Amino acid sequence: MLEEIATDELQTPKMLTNGLQILPNNERQVRPLASLEPEVQREAWQKAVEEAGGKVPSGRIVKNVVQRIMERTQVPNTYQIGEVCQILVKDNPELRGKGGCWGIVSAVNEFSCTVRMWDGEYAVGLQHLKSYNYLPAECEQMREICDRISRVYSSALEESVQKFLESLGKLNRAYLTDLEEKLLTVLESEIRE
Repeated sequence: MLEEIATDELQTPKMLTNGLQILPNNERQVRPLASLEPEVQREAWQKAVEEAGGKVPSGRIVKNVVQRIMERTQVPNTYQIGEVCQILVKDNPELRGKGGCWGIVSAVNEFSCTVRMWDGEYAVGLQHLKSYNYLPAECEQMREICDRISRVYSSALEESVQKFLESLGKLNRAYLTDLEEKLLTVLESEIRE
């Protein structure tokens, strides 16, 4: 791919700086391009170079350009407010630590959703969501669990308590066991006092 970019840039004078080709100088700059077809990769690289003012673009600029290209070719958002979804981190460092966690869709945008989790709300691209396909009653149960965890969760809590609450945020079932329910109830009563 780099050779293709180099060849294409040789043919495009505006992509040259002082007669030198503008080529990636690290893997982070080309990694986002891998999800695109080769002919679109060249277009994305050229757009990223333009956005970087004719210089070598950062990985973030390339990623943003690729995201915009992918958004214009994606199918419409079919998620519903209140739907319970699993977070798929894939190549999104902003979701690090959230892989496998569940969240509740609180807003539906054209190519993303705002998802409420135990520790806040996150804007998540559609490619990073997978619906659990829960029934409405199960979604309501998960919303109640999310509300309860959110009221208790704090970075000021002991690490073991934080880990317990985070593990509840990774459950792949729409209910708490009797023991989980008792532990959460104890935490709720401790926090209220």
